[in-house]
Amino acid sequence: MLARRPRDPLQALRRRGQELKLQVESLVTESQLTGALEPSKRRDIYQRCIQLKQAVDENKNALQKLNKADEVAPVGNYEKRKEEEHSLLEKLSCQLQELAVGISRIEAHSDKEEDDTTEEDEEETEETGGEEEESEGDEEESNEQASPTQADIVKYIALGDFSAQQAGDLTFKKGDILHIIEKKPDGWWLAKDAEGAEGLIPRTYLEPYNKEDTRESSEGLKEGSEEDVEVEDETADGAEVKQRTDSHWSAVRKAISEISTVDVLATMGAIPAGFRPSTLSQLLDEGNQFRASYFLQPELTTSQLAFRDLVWDAKAGTIMSRPSRVSLILTLWSCKMIPLPGTSIQVLSRHVRLCLFDGSKVLSNIHTVRAMWQPKKPKTWTFSPQVTGILPCLLDGDCFIRSNSSTPDLGILFELGISYIRNSTGERGELSCGWVFLKLFNASGVPIPAKTYELFLNGGTPYEKGVEVDPSVSRRAQGSVFRQMISMRRQPQLLVKVRSLNRRSRAMLSLLPETLVGSMCSTHLLIFYRQILGDVLLRDRTNLQSADLISHPVLATFPVLLEQPDVMDALRSSWAEKESTLKRSEKRDKELLKSEFLLVYHDCVLPLLHSTLLPPFRWAEEETEAARWKAIADFLKQSRENEGSLKALLSPDGVHKPFDLSEQTYDFLGEIRKNSA
Repeated sequence: MLARRPRDPLQALRRRGQELKLQVESLVTESQLTGALEPSKRRDIYQRCIQLKQAVDENKNALQKLNKADEVAPVGNYEKRKEEEHSLLEKLSCQLQELAVGISRIEAHSDKEEDDTTEEDEEETEETGGEEEESEGDEEESNEQASPTQADIVKYIALGDFSAQQAGDLTFKKGDILHIIEKKPDGWWLAKDAEGAEGLIPRTYLEPYNKEDTRESSEGLKEGSEEDVEVEDETADGAEVKQRTDSHWSAVRKAISEISTVDVLATMGAIPAGFRPSTLSQLLDEGNQFRASYFLQPELTTSQLAFRDLVWDAKAGTIMSRPSRVSLILTLWSCKMIPLPGTSIQVLSRHVRLCLFDGSKVLSNIHTVRAMWQPKKPKTWTFSPQVTGILPCLLDGDCFIRSNSSTPDLGILFELGISYIRNSTGERGELSCGWVFLKLFNASGVPIPAKTYELFLNGGTPYEKGVEVDPSVSRRAQGSVFRQMISMRRQPQLLVKVRSLNRRSRAMLSLLPETLVGSMCSTHLLIFYRQILGDVLLRDRTNLQSADLISHPVLATFPVLLEQPDVMDALRSSWAEKESTLKRSEKRDKELLKSEFLLVYHDCVLPLLHSTLLPPFRWAEEETEAARWKAIADFLKQSRENEGSLKALLSPDGVHKPFDLSEQTYDFLGEIRKNSA
């Protein structure tokens, strides 16, 4: 048990931390000759390592919950002492994690022949139900297989408590002996407890049962605190036997020297071996150079004396259309057989990020499309679902691609990702679930045909080669041709359709920047912005050599909408309502349309962007997104009822943010892109 004195809780935790430090140092010293030790001794060190990590994590959690107000007597440098203790516990946790992984790798090497035999048995079981899977056309692995014989039943010991999460799960306690009836490839095994109850259990909570070590194991497991329940969800995963018996762990290519969150999740078995931190998400966090708002701005020529991609057409009275080397529409259909993360993390968003890529660097903005999924088919993601009203642009699977790059290796990089939160720590992050690169030209420089492409995903990052998303799938593919065919159906894949342009869509896209990736449903709004930009910068500016600030709220704020898709949807909705009231002759008047668009923008977007009722936009935060949608819907409803937003703006209930000059002025020298040539 964790001793805590009521009068000095911080001091008690620091004392406990020093005790744990001595135990870790002793265990590390004892494990120096791990490779030469007997298997039973290695298992003993491994078990003690896991127990120590549980104690360290328990102490760390208690430290995080501790506040200065808990101290009865004043404590000098309280925050500094707390921070020092937290750093010590983090270091100890990392040391224990490294030690556990190292022992597991040694065990995996020594038990290789036994593992191969086990894998062959699993493959035979799969093959029994393979024909049934093929006839039913199921995209996921079948849960119905032949009844096992008595020889297939294996005993395992539980490393932690587990409560049934849904019907069919089996609840068990730490130290229980479980009989494994069937080892399912998805990691949920069919087991029976001592009382004869059967159900599914996660294999991450199990370790092989050894009669010789029964007494040591049971005594060691009982030494843990009763407060271990919350920590067990994580630490039991860290102790999983999969390191010794599953090919996931054979994919570990280097010793862990620096434990990151993703390393810990992979080591615990909470995520497949091929998952990585999202490369494209990290690029988006670095600045605005990979955002659509940056690529929407005009680009200067090499001399920086004129605009390169924003030229005035005096005959047409608007900006000149500009063809580009690549101009196409891409439709995201679905993602199939995407591996599921473990229960220790909660998925907040499933999405695909795509951009133009040449094999080494990103050449455009990074566009994101959020995916939908059904609980009955969690491994299948879909796009553009049938919903009432206007489809949110964040869900629109129809994307336009424009690029004037001359590189022969030009293509589209797709990265499937999830935003997640760790249940135990509340830490947020984003993982890549796989990536694929679709080249847009063949070796002869001919564009690829317009058709549907079935793209098999790679694991790791776009700069890693030969990494699989889920190595266990290819492991099971060894053998007959039939088994290989079944395995191909289980490989993670992305289905996309490349569509050629008709005359109307080609004319529309030619008014956009030469390099841009975006949603088709908001294309007409981007065109309005570009046309207004041309009017202000090229037609109405009295002195083309002047670089003064330009008073124009629309030009100043429109790029913000590309980073706030719900406000963009509000503008789309308001403009659709306004456009439905216009006559056919009015819709052909370009100047009238631009003036009406400006009025709608001032009436809809500007009040929303500066309203205190609209929470700041945060990616993949369900509560924030719901609050923003409600605030936007209420505002649009009031505007419709009052025939405009003026009444809401003048109402004492509508509080807005303090005025800022940047809301009204457009600094084109500060916004334009420099020519990269």
